This record gives sequence, structure tokens and C-alpha cells, in this order.
Amino acid sequence: MKIRLIALLPFLFLLALSCKDEEPEFSNFSGFTQGTTYSIVFENSGKINLADMKAEVEKILHDFDMSLSLYQDSSVLSRINRNENVKPDTFFAEAFNISREISLMTDGAFDLTVGPLVKAWGFGPDETKNFTESKRDSLLSLVGMDKVEMKDGLLRKSDPRISLDFNAIAQGYSVDVLYRYFNTLGMERYLVEIGGEVRVHGDKGGVLWRIGIDRPEDNNITPGEDLQAVISLKDRALATSGNYRKFYIENGIKYSHTIDPKTGYPAWNQLLSATIIADDCATADGIATACMVMGKDKTIDFLNLHPEFDAYLVYSDDSGNF
Repeated sequence: MKIRLIALLPFLFLLALSCKDEEPEFSNFSGFTQGTTYSIVFENSGKINLADMKAEVEKILHDFDMSLSLYQDSSVLSRINRNENVKPDTFFAEAFNISREISLMTDGAFDLTVGPLVKAWGFGPDETKNFTESKRDSLLSLVGMDKVEMKDGLLRKSDPRISLDFNAIAQGYSVDVLYRYFNTLGMERYLVEIGGEVRVHGDKGGVLWRIGIDRPEDNNITPGEDLQAVISLKDRALATSGNYRKFYIENGIKYSHTIDPKTGYPAWNQLLSATIIADDCATADGIATACMVMGKDKTIDFLNLHPEFDAYLVYSDDSGNF
């Protein structure tokens, strides 16, 4: 395991860098999904119809949204949160099982049932904050993976007010879904990126895939303009969670979108961002979120116990510098 303490941003800029004069031909296309962008880069044997491939990718992403999106009123997730009689599909069931594993691994720092808290703090689809101290205990009573289970193909809740939120792993998991699609095509070299979460297969024409990491400045909003680091990857996935992309400031206090399932408040600690490298992107995404909840010291302890993950962390000192 390598723990490097460097400055990171969750939005990754994909660099097309190579030191070879001759390299295989690579094609790419991009689009929009889940309120962000996606990018696909792959070695093109000349037999691939880009238009057909993009259409299939768009279909997969649409089906994914209709399963796990909180922003689609008719998605499986939205209907389950409304307690409608609907059977979870494959996307939902797999994401739920992955989430349960991550929750157990992180001692509850990652938890799907933070939905009511996320909404109360104004980070839900309607972006309306209605959190009050008097509501805190009531909301916390709805949080906990022990309150939900998959049984006989259905999701069971201990309280109908419980709602799930897959946003902490949705982008990473959708990267894995597309990764598997390209694998079924027999492709040997490709990259899938959604909202900065990345998974790569093979190398890029004899060199490792290189991914640029933006410097973590609040005004550094254009990916690739101010890079802090470049990470090389092969056959692995990378995801970042941070407190500087989704947040709001109220009465001079900054509130981030990452909610601590145990306290009911937005996570607030020295850790400014956590980038996790893992074998799959859903796990990397979920662990990165859990790290933001755990904070610097607990994250380092956790990583020492889990050498299967590589981590790049950035944290502030007592003066606010990093």
C-alpha cells in the first residue's frame, strides 16, 4: 500500500500522453450523464462503429439512471423510497450488496440510508435545506444499514420513512458497468471515466494510462488548467471524494455534501480529499466517501489495515494550509 499525501481534486482530466513515435490507434467519444460528463477511450481495431457504440453506451447509462437515480421520479430507487411495490433490478441489487460490504468494512462510515439527512441538509434533488437540531434525533433513527435488507428479491425496510441514496457510489458503479460492457466486446485497452471516476483496462499503447489531477483550489474549475499531479494506472480503478465540489456556505460556515451517518452533520475534519485506487470503481468510490467521513487519522489507520487499496490524501494543518 502507498499513502501519498498530496493535493487532489475529484474531477480528473484525462491526459493523452505517450512517449512512443508509433502507437496503436485510439478512438474516443464523450457525452453527458448523471449531471456530469463521461469519456470513453479505446484501442480501435477499425471494426468499431463509433455511432453504434455510443448509442449502446447511452442506452446502458439511461437504464442505469432508471434504476438508481434520485433525479428520475420513475426510477427503481425513487419508487422504492416511496414504498411502492417494485422489485429491485440487477443494478439496484448489485449496488446494494456492494454498499453493504463497504459499510461493514468501514464500520458504518459509508451508509446508503443517509438519504433523509442528505435531503434535510439541502443536498437532495430539490436542494432545499430544512435541517434543524430538533429533527436530528428523528432523522438519525432512520439511518443504519441494519434497518434494510434484501430478502426474497425485495428490499425490506424497518421503517417506511427510510430512504436510500446511492450517489456516493453511483458514478463509480456505472463506470464498472460500462467497463464490463467493453470487456464483453473483447477489447484489450480502454478507459472509462464518469464524473472523474476512472477505470482502465490494459495500457495505452505500451505505456500506462495517465490521469491528471487538478490542484485543489476553489477557483480552479476548468479541468486540466492547473494540475497538481499525474497518476499512472493499469488494470485498476480510481475515485476521489472531497469537500470542495458540492457545498454551500451559510452564515460564514461551509457545509459539504458528505454526511456523517453517526452524527447527522456534514463531515468536517482535516481531510480535504481522498483518492482511492482499487480493483473496481464502485468500491473505490464508496471507500473514498467513507474516508471523508472518518477523517485523516482514522483513514490512515483504515488504509494500514487494507493494503488492497492505494490512497492519495490531502489534508489541512491547524492553520488551514495543506
